[in-house]
Amino acid sequence: MSWPRQVQLLAVASGAPQYPKTGLPEVAFAGRSNVGKSSLINALVGRKGLARTSQTPGKTRLIHFYQVDQLFILVDLPGYGYARVPEPMRRSWRPMVEGYLAARHQLRLVVFLVDVRRTPSHMDLQLKGWLEARGVPFLVVATKLDKVSRGKRASQLLGIARSMGLDASGVLGFSSVSGEGKRELWRAVLEAVSGQEQGGGFSP
Repeated sequence: MSWPRQVQLLAVASGAPQYPKTGLPEVAFAGRSNVGKSSLINALVGRKGLARTSQTPGKTRLIHFYQVDQLFILVDLPGYGYARVPEPMRRSWRPMVEGYLAARHQLRLVVFLVDVRRTPSHMDLQLKGWLEARGVPFLVVATKLDKVSRGKRASQLLGIARSMGLDASGVLGFSSVSGEGKRELWRAVLEAVSGQEQGGGFSP
């Protein structure tokens, strides 16, 4: 696929007053701490150091906005569920993330990340229910696909789909290492921001 020509960090925010005011459509990435949101964004746009990655869960503690080719924005949301983060910070994350998801009118899609090796947690299921109750479109993407043998991938994806009440085809596998699933994820992103089969600017 052809790469985006320009991707840049546009803003870092803890609340609505700091959100960028471009009016461009947005796609947000949500999931547990250490599920691989930053690595996925880097792999998706082909920029190794764009979104900062860390071996320490809970590193992303603010909302990061990345503008792609002056066409749309990718939003890296703070992860949830990491107990070693101080309690006041954990309490601040929920209103920060829910405030964005509930009120951001240009939000077109939430890419909902889960670890392909894990059964979705209670918090994952809570987020799914929250998104469904508010009519927020989402796509479940199972990360770290390269860490599961090829013979077990289909059963892992099916198990995740069933535990989340989705069709067998309702979970997309993705590897930031091998690039598996990247074409399919780009297609979903472009359809969401353009409302067409394939978006403008570049194509999968």
